[in-house]
Amino acid sequence: MTLNVGLSGGIASGKSTVSGRFAQAGFLVIDYDVLAREVVEPGSTGLEQIEQKFGSAFIGSDGHLDRAKMGALVFTDKAALRQLEEITHPLIRDAAAALASTSTDVVVHDNPLLIEMGTYRDMDVVVIVDVPVDMQIDRMVQNRSMTKAEARNRLNNQVTRDERISVADIVIDNSGDFETLMFSVDRVIEQLKGMAANEPVRH
Repeated sequence: MTLNVGLSGGIASGKSTVSGRFAQAGFLVIDYDVLAREVVEPGSTGLEQIEQKFGSAFIGSDGHLDRAKMGALVFTDKAALRQLEEITHPLIRDAAAALASTSTDVVVHDNPLLIEMGTYRDMDVVVIVDVPVDMQIDRMVQNRSMTKAEARNRLNNQVTRDERISVADIVIDNSGDFETLMFSVDRVIEQLKGMAANEPVRH
């Protein structure tokens, strides 16, 4: 049977590394960041709706969405963010569903907004990659050239660690080294394969 797996985690949690390992295991991985870009490409229904809602000032001279301008708006205007999400989220969900329908095995929905979009409710299993907040901040400072204040600000604009864990069926702890993470992920891979095959899951 098809097993739809929601994968999420906060910024600098290591979610992309886990997603890559899932892909190596042969799972179909649907990257929601990619879909979010595709649904607002020039000529798309999404971009047309954005122009109608927000105006042509948010469309660049090359016909693409001006992401910097739109980002600056929705970062400070929650109402505008909701309006944008009302346009893009249904399109992203539809695109993901179309891709998922092509598989009869494990489908991983790699979605940083799994909780915000509410799509975790549509998943058979929710996997959260978890790290302590202090470690997230340290990684953002070291790897993304942010100040600690900038890092905290980014985290404050995401759902909390507790909110993510509260919807998780499986939590992957990424507070250790790379080898420990890979060992944990490989165990989860076997767990998911067993669930997809309707076999008893070993804990």
